[in-house]
Amino acid sequence: MGLSPILNASSIAVVGASKAETKRGFQAIKILLDEKFEGAIYPVNPKEESILGLPCYKQVSDIEGPVGLVLITTPAPTIPAILEDCGKKGVAGAVIIAGGFGELGKKGKAFEDQVVDLARKNKIRLIGPNTSGMMNLKNHLNLVGLRKAPKGNIALLTQSGNMALTLITEAGIRSQQGISYYVGVGNEADIKFHEYLAFFQEDPDTKAILMYVEGMRDARTFLQQAYQTTRIKPIIMLKSGRSATGKLSAGSHTGALAGISEVAITAFRRAGIIVIEDSDELFPAAETLANLPCIRNNNIAIFADGGGHATIAADKLTSLGVNIPELSDKTKAKLRKILPAAASVRNPIDIAGGADANPEIFAECANILLHDSNIGGLLIVGLFGGYSIRFAEILAFSEEDAAHRMGKLVSEIKKPIVLHSLYNYARPHSLDLLRYYKIPVYDSLEVACKCMGVLAEYGHYLHSYKAKEKFQFSKGRKSRARGREIFRKARAKGRMVLLENEAKELVSLHGVPIYVDHLVHSAKEAVEASKRIEGDVAMKIVSPDILHKSDAGCVKLNIRTPKDIRQAFNKIVDNAKRYNPSATIKGVLVSPMVGEGLEVIVGTKSDDQFGPVIMFGIGGIMVEVLKDVVFRVLPISGRSARMMIDEIRSVALLNGFRGYPPADKTAIRKLLLAVSEITGSYPDIQEMDLNPVIVHEQGLSIVDARIILKKETDSSHW
Repeated sequence: MGLSPILNASSIAVVGASKAETKRGFQAIKILLDEKFEGAIYPVNPKEESILGLPCYKQVSDIEGPVGLVLITTPAPTIPAILEDCGKKGVAGAVIIAGGFGELGKKGKAFEDQVVDLARKNKIRLIGPNTSGMMNLKNHLNLVGLRKAPKGNIALLTQSGNMALTLITEAGIRSQQGISYYVGVGNEADIKFHEYLAFFQEDPDTKAILMYVEGMRDARTFLQQAYQTTRIKPIIMLKSGRSATGKLSAGSHTGALAGISEVAITAFRRAGIIVIEDSDELFPAAETLANLPCIRNNNIAIFADGGGHATIAADKLTSLGVNIPELSDKTKAKLRKILPAAASVRNPIDIAGGADANPEIFAECANILLHDSNIGGLLIVGLFGGYSIRFAEILAFSEEDAAHRMGKLVSEIKKPIVLHSLYNYARPHSLDLLRYYKIPVYDSLEVACKCMGVLAEYGHYLHSYKAKEKFQFSKGRKSRARGREIFRKARAKGRMVLLENEAKELVSLHGVPIYVDHLVHSAKEAVEASKRIEGDVAMKIVSPDILHKSDAGCVKLNIRTPKDIRQAFNKIVDNAKRYNPSATIKGVLVSPMVGEGLEVIVGTKSDDQFGPVIMFGIGGIMVEVLKDVVFRVLPISGRSARMMIDEIRSVALLNGFRGYPPADKTAIRKLLLAVSEITGSYPDIQEMDLNPVIVHEQGLSIVDARIILKKETDSSHW
């Protein structure tokens, strides 16, 4: 069932209705009446005859008229019986305020699952539990208790009632924009984030979706929906928990490095979501994207009445990746005609007091700048709005006229203006006029710059997204019979790790060249194997119980003579037994030494929220120290693979550095795509580490490989 019967409900029952003014059951009814909710309101309390002049019912099923939505304000243990009764009435949805569910641990989660199963049996959709409620401001449906919330075009989804209160209060104080809907998703036990996105995507009164997220029940489905929604409406998100690390951190380098932040932020941005890191920038970014055309070419002009502000803005925007290009000669000539000789017409433009006697200069220059085809947007910084305060009251008329002209200019040319003003605190009429035309005004220069940055980021996304990147593995996955057999044998033997030779064989099955290794079980066999290899050899332990071979002293390199090979074999085995006396030793791998090159790592893990993700970066023994890695949610396209390679901080090393030849980026890209295919083909894989991978001028060599299996095969993310 769609969410419209719930979020646009025309009749409300309040279970737990009360005459006590401090109770939620009283406040909800009082606000619905005060804010003139036009639908039917049904208090439910078996102990009362009436509340606030409305007749009271003993239970929901006793109500004569239809009930679209039930607000349940009673404690958690009462919920099952209430839902059973709501099912008899054919209620579409319920908002469960109470806590005491999954947030309390296993016992609470079991109870939560019971409640969800009961709701589904009775065809009732649930908001929450553990929610602050929901609001539909266009229909005056307020089940939160927050009075005088400003009505606007931004839908708000949060997992924190305090964050919702902060954002809604900020909207009322600092902006002329407001909220279309608010939903506290709570524990997301039934209705998931992606379902709300689908609803708001189609809602004509919503222009942008603002989210505060702590965690998700079905993040991959959310990404798939977000990828559809962001092409129609912007999504702005603050993701908390950025300092947390992934739960599965011990098994591999990928597991240790793939924390919530690294995976989530790259995934959200790939879906076109604007990720905000500072809560002070959250609502400004949302109102800017909801009301202004985005910047199509990443180029903006800065117009200032002071050099200091212009310089700070230029530095901030540059750090955000926004271009501040040189103006055309034609544009400069037009500016010089109306600005004083002391003005600088380079970008940023400093009018050097040119508007002190005539603030309409702002509108005239804005018109010139936005008609420059190379300029995608305009940031005005400094004193506009304060000339009548600072110099003469009569200048208020000029500022107001300039505000009208700039507002109409944005509407006509479809390019944005964002304004920073030192006089925003005074709320002069000229700045309110700008807000009327949906031009945002901020007293923080950094916030104003961030708003220009998100307009450029979203504009770039709309012009660069690729329809094939849908966060779904293709149905025709290319698993190999031999690959499936490798996993089957490992599980049959009770192993949760593929041996190194098995992992390498699996990779080779998917088209990645692998040099020949020899698994030996004695020093004599090691010597014989070395004779089949040209040049020096490398030797290392093969054990499902020793994953980090170097740490155990179980790797020996650059060995050639039979004597050294025998000694190396015995030393490796002795070190393995000393490192882990109970370890199962399958043998020693004898391999050719590979040529010189750059060490990189390619790995995957199955993230609790996002499913399979892939990592690429600088590898070797320093990988967890340098942490020069990037992540993507799988599967990836060729374009994503190229972007991953170019995004690491040490990309200069791949391009060739101080006499070293460039590394074979094409070979890396092919390996990343092969690993993506492997991960999508075998749901058994929990984590994969190919480290180090030595990248040569031509080709690459996988020196070490490990694959950790899931406890149970789970293909839900595939």
